[in-house]
Amino acid sequence: MIKTRNKPQAIDAFIATKAEIDAMLDRLKNLSDDHFGYAPDDINWGHVGTLGHYAELLNRITDAAFKEGEHAE
Repeated sequence: MIKTRNKPQAIDAFIATKAEIDAMLDRLKNLSDDHFGYAPDDINWGHVGTLGHYAELLNRITDAAFKEGEHAE
């Protein structure tokens, strides 16, 4: 009974969290489309490092979501 009773709350929480993720993805896509706010003439190795850090964090997420890398079965 507990599982059935909590299911609507779980669905609501799932949908709310998905909406948060969708909003973050939209913001990241917009930032990427704007070259992460960097003008081509201003780009230096620090910007490359920052972008590499972002890529590393996103790679951890995609590895977990797609069961790749350290999350591979």
